[in-house]
Amino acid sequence: MNPSLTNVIRQAEQVIAGKPQQIRFALACLLARGHLLIEDLPGVGKTTLAHVLAKTLGLQFQRIQFTSDLLPADILGVSVYQRDSGKFEFHPGPIFAQMILADEVNRATPKAQSALLEAMEERQVTIEGTTRPLPVPFFVIATQNPAYQVGTFPLPESQLDRFMMRIRMGYPDAQAERGLLEGVDRRELVAGLVPQLENAELLILQQRTQQVFVSPALLDYVQAILRYSRETANYVHGLSPRAGLALLAAARGWALLDGRDAVLPEDVQAVLPGVVSHRLQTTGERSKQDSDALVRELTEAVAIP
Repeated sequence: MNPSLTNVIRQAEQVIAGKPQQIRFALACLLARGHLLIEDLPGVGKTTLAHVLAKTLGLQFQRIQFTSDLLPADILGVSVYQRDSGKFEFHPGPIFAQMILADEVNRATPKAQSALLEAMEERQVTIEGTTRPLPVPFFVIATQNPAYQVGTFPLPESQLDRFMMRIRMGYPDAQAERGLLEGVDRRELVAGLVPQLENAELLILQQRTQQVFVSPALLDYVQAILRYSRETANYVHGLSPRAGLALLAAARGWALLDGRDAVLPEDVQAVLPGVVSHRLQTTGERSKQDSDALVRELTEAVAIP
């Protein structure tokens, strides 16, 4: 593994104790130039993970608290008339940062949620007829509470599909929780973090991720997963071509984190839960099937070539 990435992971694990898998998922997503959705109960470390990554990676960071009265202009920015010059001057919103934390994204109305769509897909925003590029790199981490909680607006499928991966933090194990209870306040730890990666080095690593080799046999495996999801009656809809691209990109990021220049089937299986859990919906009585069971079904049903 790249020494800088090793330092990033080591420093992140000092604050986010007992969650090495979630940290690796987030980094693989970032290396693959994707966006990350973290869904879980309040208080399990979703926001802290975003703060830790921003500080550790040395990225310009903005946090947007999504509420029911949030407007698109609160995210994108607005033009303000300047009396002295007699012209309108654009004041950029918080979206113009390298890492965006869209906190509790499903507490905002669909109109406010849609303000993220063009930014996440095109890495630019169009305001009052003018297209403005966003910083490079550009990475969105959105957190959301479970849909059954009061005051939430479910994310539409088009918005969910913009996220390369969705993960859950889960409760910490007993040892990690004991260290959390006995240790220093997490906010103090985050404040003391120092960047472990330069922006230029991160961009190089993202380019290297795109160059990680994928063999024809592995492409056959990914296509078999996509085909199975479309042909079986177990799912309402099969996986789209975009889902296949996301699966390959995330697997490339996972392989790079392991220090390899080629993707293995195990890399695809490792990132499969994060890539497909928010894209597949099971049918009938199986609709309550959890994501772990869903992924086990895919990996068992589709043989490795």
